[in-house]
Amino acid sequence: MELIRGISLMILALFFLHGTEADSSNNSGLLYSDYYKESCPLAEEIIRHNVEIAVLKEPRMAASLLRLHFHDCFVMGCDASVLLDNYGDIVSEKQAGPNNNSIRGFGVIDKIKAILEDACPYTVSCADILAIIARDAVELRGGPRWEVQLGRKDSLKASFNGANQFIPAPNSSLETLIKNFQAQGLDILDLVALSGSHTFGKSRCSSFRQRIYNNMDEEFDYYKRYKIFNGMLRSFCPRSGRDNAVIPLDFITPARFDNKYYINLLQGKGLLISDNVLVTQDHEGTIVKRVWAYASDQQLFFNSFAKSMIKMGNINVLTGEQGEIRRNCRFVNPATPSK
Repeated sequence: MELIRGISLMILALFFLHGTEADSSNNSGLLYSDYYKESCPLAEEIIRHNVEIAVLKEPRMAASLLRLHFHDCFVMGCDASVLLDNYGDIVSEKQAGPNNNSIRGFGVIDKIKAILEDACPYTVSCADILAIIARDAVELRGGPRWEVQLGRKDSLKASFNGANQFIPAPNSSLETLIKNFQAQGLDILDLVALSGSHTFGKSRCSSFRQRIYNNMDEEFDYYKRYKIFNGMLRSFCPRSGRDNAVIPLDFITPARFDNKYYINLLQGKGLLISDNVLVTQDHEGTIVKRVWAYASDQQLFFNSFAKSMIKMGNINVLTGEQGEIRRNCRFVNPATPSK
């Protein structure tokens, strides 16, 4: 009797052990910070080293790499769809209005991916690379550091129409911005914090021309007190021509990630309409209060920005058996012949 009982307990133990292993495999659908600890332990070090080289060569590249992650996450989620080129049935998101002649840094991604493929083939996803380089780019220019949650897979498709629909335009109203962010599961506080990414980087003349030459809308009365600032912008950006000429989003510290963006807004010196609406169209004052708080306390901004970046990085991620690990970030992997 005791022997039978012992055998039964052993069978029961094996059953629960097997069940535990199965449950553990289901956890592959979750993101966690040490995802590559065993499979590619030097992944983050490789990525950071190459981001550092790219940013040293061109400080503006830090803002460009951060922007790639943002533009990726707002279209179908953080799945590296923004990196896909035209091929077969895929129409690249790079051709969409908000991205065309605007997003950049693809060569940096290609180099990092090639090195990772040599070190750990088919292991580190392009989507995770985008999430890591965004964090490293911010930190290398003086901004905060946060733990990037990893384990994303890469999309098998792109969405040209989605890029045109969901990426906020530089002339967006506050109402439109709020709707854009809410569609991604992000709230007003995330909007204000993530807008702070405009504390470094540059913008094309075509993106802010409407603001500096529009004298009809009541909202622009706020800026008429700053004729010197607008005059300078008009000398750089005439009514026609020079569409692709670029100018710093933050004139105070254009290559540094800090809280000067919010100080600029309160002084009427935000470059884009989508920046300035945070203080001109917030009739309830909730957003303005947050802008004042970030302008007064850089560490508060850093903490909020890091929190919102983690939240954004979780938008509609592909995990587990979804998607794939691309060998080349520009193309989906070739189909494997059936046996």
